[in-house]
Amino acid sequence: MRTALSISLAFLFSAAPAFFAQQVGSNVRTNDITVPTLSMNTQLVIETVEVKDKKGNFVGGLTAKDFNITEDGTPQTVKIFELQHLSTTATPIPPLGKDEEDITIYNKLTRTQLAPEPKENSHYKDHRLLALYFDMTTMMPQDQARALGAAMKFVRTQMTAADLVSIMRFNGGAIDILQDFTADRNRLLSILETMEVGEGQGNNNSIDDASSADTGAAFGQDDSEFNIFNTDRQLSALQTAAHMLAQMSEKKSLIYFASGLRLNGVDNIAQLHATVDEAIRAGVSFWPVDTRGLVASAPLGDASQGNAGNANMYNGAGMQATSDRFQQSQDTLFSLAGDTGGKALLDNNDLTRGIVQAQQAISDYYIVGYYTTNTAQNGRFRKVKIAVNTPTETSLNYRQGYYAGKEFGKFNVADKERQLEDALMLGDPITDLTISMEIDYFQLNRAEYYVPFVVKIPGRELALAKRFGAEHTLIDFVCEIKDEVSGSTVSNVRDFVNIKLNDATAAELAHRPIEYDSGFTLLPGRYSIKFLARDDETGRIGTYQTSFVIPNLNKEVERVPLSSVVIGGERKELKDVLYDALKAKDRAKDEAANPLVFDGKKLIPSVTRVFHKGRPIYVFAQTYTRAVASKATTESTTPTTPPMLAYLTLSQEGKKQLETVPVAATPTTGNRLGMIPFHLTLNADALEPGEYQCQFTVLDPANGRASFQVLPIELVP
Repeated sequence: MRTALSISLAFLFSAAPAFFAQQVGSNVRTNDITVPTLSMNTQLVIETVEVKDKKGNFVGGLTAKDFNITEDGTPQTVKIFELQHLSTTATPIPPLGKDEEDITIYNKLTRTQLAPEPKENSHYKDHRLLALYFDMTTMMPQDQARALGAAMKFVRTQMTAADLVSIMRFNGGAIDILQDFTADRNRLLSILETMEVGEGQGNNNSIDDASSADTGAAFGQDDSEFNIFNTDRQLSALQTAAHMLAQMSEKKSLIYFASGLRLNGVDNIAQLHATVDEAIRAGVSFWPVDTRGLVASAPLGDASQGNAGNANMYNGAGMQATSDRFQQSQDTLFSLAGDTGGKALLDNNDLTRGIVQAQQAISDYYIVGYYTTNTAQNGRFRKVKIAVNTPTETSLNYRQGYYAGKEFGKFNVADKERQLEDALMLGDPITDLTISMEIDYFQLNRAEYYVPFVVKIPGRELALAKRFGAEHTLIDFVCEIKDEVSGSTVSNVRDFVNIKLNDATAAELAHRPIEYDSGFTLLPGRYSIKFLARDDETGRIGTYQTSFVIPNLNKEVERVPLSSVVIGGERKELKDVLYDALKAKDRAKDEAANPLVFDGKKLIPSVTRVFHKGRPIYVFAQTYTRAVASKATTESTTPTTPPMLAYLTLSQEGKKQLETVPVAATPTTGNRLGMIPFHLTLNADALEPGEYQCQFTVLDPANGRASFQVLPIELVP
C-alpha cells in the first residue's frame, strides 16, 4: 500500500515546481459568528505581490483599485491592501559597544507557538521577518558550532533596523520557539550563545549503502526503516514551523540550518509534498544552509564512519555511494528552496551569506487580501492570477496558486488511507482519542511466543458521532510492530469495526469502553509498537506507542519460567463480547490460539486495572516446567512431576492486606513445554477502596525455585 501511494504522489510532486517557484502568500481561515444560531465560515487569502518596472525598480503609488485578482477564472474583491516598505539599502545597525558586549543572559524559555501580530498595532509592518531554524538532528557538533557562529555574526554585524529575527530549534521532538520575532540583538545573542553544541548530534545521519562499515555479520543492521521515519519527522517539523508562521500576513523567510537532508527513494515524497504545500499556503520561503560548508570527500570515507572493508572499497562502489549520498542530501535542500521561492546555500564556508541572501531577497511589496468566493474545503489546487493597471509595462512576482484545505467529510478512500499513513509516521503522536493498551506474552513452543494485546477506547468519545445524526461509526485500526535492534517491521495489523449507533447502543457507549484485541507470533527480543485508531465519522485519531520486551524463557534457570500475568474483572462468552472487533469467522481460531479463552469464556483484561468492590477479580498466568533438568539423569520429565503452587498477595504501603490460599496445578497433557495454567479468583470485599500492589507468586517445591510479578490495581466502591 505504501509503495503504490508514494509512487502516485511522486508524479503529482513532479509537476508542482512549475506552479510553486517564487510564489509567496498565505491563507487564513476566519470564523465570524454573527448571532448564536448562525455562523459564517470564510477563508482569507493573502497574496504578497512585488511590482517592478522594466529596469527592475519597485513601482509605488498603487492602490487596491489597481489590482485585478481572479481565482480559477472567478474575479475576487480586494478587501485588504497594504504597502510594505523595506529598503534593500538599509544600513546595518552600528556594532555593539563595549558596554553592550557584556551580554545579559536571558532565560531561554522554550515555547511551542509563535505570538500572533497584535491587532491593535502594526508591529510587523515595514519589517522583514527572518526565522532562524536549527535542525540539530541532522548536524554534527562541529556543524552546529558553525551554524551558531554564523547566526551570531549576522546579528552582530549585518542585521538592519528593518529586520525582526526569531529562533527555532528542532531536537527530534516538538519544535522549540527559543525567541519570538524581535529586533533586540542583545536578547538574540544571549539565546544563541546559550544554545548547547552537541544537542541531537546528527543522530539521524545513519548510513545504509555500499559505503557503510563492514560489521562482519552475515546480515548487517538495516537502517532504511529508521531513515524513512527520521526524514519524514524532519520534514514534518519543517511543515509545523511553516504552519506557525502562517498567522503573519507579511513575507516570511525561514533560514534552515542543516547538514543536508536525504530522501529515501520515494518513501518520503508524500511528506516532502505536504511540507512544500504548507509553506506555500503560509507564505513562507525556505532558505536552506548546508552547514557542512565546502566538503572534500575522502575516497574511502572519513573518520566519522567505519571503513567499508569489503569489495566496495576496491571496485568503486563505496566511493560512488559516498558521492551519491552527499549529492542527494543537497538535492533535497535545493528542492525545498526552489519550490517555495528561496535559495539554497551549498558548498560555501561563509554560512552568513545564506542569511544575507534571505535578507536581501525581501524588498518593497504589496499585501493584497481577499475572501475567496469558493469556500469548499476540497483540497484541490486553485490557480490565482493577478494583474495591475499601470501606464507602463510591469512584471509581477506572486504566488500563482495554492491547495485549499480539506475537511474530513470530503476525504475519499485514498485520502483516508493517506491520513492514517501520515499519522503512523509522525513523530508527534495525534491524541484526539484516548487509547490504553495492555501487551502480554505466552510461550507457544521453544522458539515462538504468542503476544496478545488489548486496546480500550472510552465509548463516550465515539458516542459523539450520534449527535451528528450518524446511524453507525466505523473505527479503523492500524498497528505496526518494529524490531528495536534492526529497525525493521516484523508485523502489522489493518482492521476495522462497525458499531451501530441506535439509541440503546449510543447510551451504552457513553458508559462503556470499546475493546479491540488481536495477537502476534514473535521471537524473543525488544520491540516497539505503534497503534492508531480513527473514528471514521468525525475523523479523530488516537495514538498509542510504547516499547516492550519478549524474554527468552528457555534461558531461565534460576527462577520458574513465567508468562505475563493477566488480571481482569470479567469472563464472558465470546458471543456476548459486544464490542469485540474480532470477526465471527475468526472466533474458532482465536479460541484455539488465545490462552485467555478457556471453558468457552474469554477473560477480558482490565487495561486500567480499576476494579469495583463486590465483584470477583480474575488472574491468569502460565508457567513452564520443561526448563527443569534432572540433577541425576538426563531422562525427560515424567508425568509424576509434583504440582506447582501459586497464590496472590495484596499489599498497601508495604503492608500485607490479603493473601489467598495456594492453588496447586500440574502440566497439561500433550504439551511439550510442560505448560501449567493457573486460574485464580480474588475476592477483595473486606478491603477498603484505594490503591494496592497485587503480587502473583508461583512456587516449584520440587526444585526450590519461585517467580513473581507485581501489578498495581485500584479498588473503587
